[in-house]
Amino acid sequence: MEFVDRVLKCVDCGADFVFTAGEQVFFHDKQFKNDPKHCKQCKAKRARGSQKVRPETRTTCSECGAETTVPFKPTQGRPVLCRSCFQKQGKAQASLEPTAAQD
Repeated sequence: MEFVDRVLKCVDCGADFVFTAGEQVFFHDKQFKNDPKHCKQCKAKRARGSQKVRPETRTTCSECGAETTVPFKPTQGRPVLCRSCFQKQGKAQASLEPTAAQD
């Protein structure tokens, strides 16, 4: 089978990129069924692990009543704490835990 360079369109940025004959041979040898969908720049950006945007939800702290945002969607019946109340609760839990027995 003979391979020739082909021009494809990146699904992320819409730019044209060349799917070289050498890359096609590699894809054929690895038995990949689909052509690449991303140009090299977008593929590199994805590989770097560009930060995913977390959904921020505005809510009220169950402890102090302050307006806050949390990186999840709160469910009913569970308290939601602002950062400072959450940290205070963590410190209080740590002080209640038993320490190692001292001889």
